[in-house]
Amino acid sequence: MNNRKFKLKLYTGIILSIFCVNAILGQNDEAAKKILDDASGTMSSYNNVSMDFDYVLDNSAEDVKQEMSGDVILEGEKYVVNLFGSTQIFDGSKTYTIIPENEEVNISDTDIDEDNTFTPSKFYSFYKSGYNYALGDIKQVNGKKIQFIKLTPIDSNSEISEILVGIDTKSNHIYQIIEIGMNQTRTILTANNIKTNQPIDGSVFVFDEKKYEELNYMINN
Repeated sequence: MNNRKFKLKLYTGIILSIFCVNAILGQNDEAAKKILDDASGTMSSYNNVSMDFDYVLDNSAEDVKQEMSGDVILEGEKYVVNLFGSTQIFDGSKTYTIIPENEEVNISDTDIDEDNTFTPSKFYSFYKSGYNYALGDIKQVNGKKIQFIKLTPIDSNSEISEILVGIDTKSNHIYQIIEIGMNQTRTILTANNIKTNQPIDGSVFVFDEKKYEELNYMINN
């Protein structure tokens, strides 16, 4: 797997965690649990969700900072993510990764029961495992009142120090996720322009193979 494909898969997982916050819930603080339950319930009640997002990776000690933007549409198990100059489509059974820079499309069968498959229903099954959590600070972020929940890995060998999940107290939407690594690398995902229950043409989740054949893309099954 080349670096671009690896990054797209990694970033897609982070993005979908916005919609599936249950994936990173743990045990302990009941007040924090209720806030996350409510936010998760709100997000999962929509027929579909779309948004733009900003992604930042920052490690000041190593003088490394990357910033990028993207967008995503999620409807049930299906999704389309545009990020890093590439597009990834999941139609419910297959994943299509379209990489214009390489003029290629990678197609893979996707079993939603596998551990590394990013879908809402899969994340819900991990509701009580992986992290301990507690109430964090309430902060004003870009004019929004954000309640942060702090999650710490149960696994003492985890490369993650903590994750902060920011909930917009007005909309009850997940607004920001901040992951802090043991090496102090911070990855920050911020949701913008969240729209719900929009009229979506189902063809957006359909891969047009003929189109890419005509563009002379290499299609890898």
